[in-house]
Amino acid sequence: MGGDQTQPTSAGTSDEKRKPSVFWVLAAIVLPIFGLFARVEIRGAEKLPRTGPFVLAVNHHSEIDPLVVALAVWRIGRAPRFMAKESLFRVPVLGWALRATGMIPVARATTVAAARETITQSRLLVEHGRGVIVYPEGTLTRDPDLWPMRGKSGAVRLAMSGKIPLIPMAQWGAQELLPRYGKLRLWPLRKRMTVLLGDPVDVSEFVRTRSQPATIAQATTKTMNAIAELLAQLRGIPAPPERWDPVAHGQRETGRLDSET
Repeated sequence: MGGDQTQPTSAGTSDEKRKPSVFWVLAAIVLPIFGLFARVEIRGAEKLPRTGPFVLAVNHHSEIDPLVVALAVWRIGRAPRFMAKESLFRVPVLGWALRATGMIPVARATTVAAARETITQSRLLVEHGRGVIVYPEGTLTRDPDLWPMRGKSGAVRLAMSGKIPLIPMAQWGAQELLPRYGKLRLWPLRKRMTVLLGDPVDVSEFVRTRSQPATIAQATTKTMNAIAELLAQLRGIPAPPERWDPVAHGQRETGRLDSET
């Protein structure tokens, strides 16, 4: 995509883009089309490990921003694998595509079962040297100004279970193409979108007591604050001191917001 800016891949390191995969086919189809409507700038590409596992935690404010994030990760040189609801893996064709690209299923389960699944997925990431993209908010932000809201614990649990680098990323501009719960705005073409990656979130202080809910909550808040600070840099305005809490504002945490049109 013309106009994209990335840091070059370090010489001698592996590049997942060079390995034949389903991603080649998807990239050949999706990127030229998306490139008609978006111009994505990537900052801090060097923050994403060129090899080995990673957990990339990203803010979520538009239904189309997964394309922006996937494009950025692919441009940097890593395969863009997301966590996806387990039910999607049972959908014909879509399920095949998710499995073929190594996406990670997330099941609704009890706390014990969820913890066991996290450990399993963590081991697989380390074993295969793969990365995964996680939206810690779990859905589109409910914050009226599109700042990251309160996060869920999946990203930090995954990172701490396998001692995997937890990389924060902020992205901004996708809402100009597709507003939250809105309609596509195709004109003018080539809308500018920017992603910014930050230094790994240091969660080492939480590892010893990671089984305690309060500890997980603190690590999650630290991660969401890191994402918010990156977004503040992109927007050029300070982030709110606290993350938006849907429950405290009488909002549902899933589904379409009633106030949206």
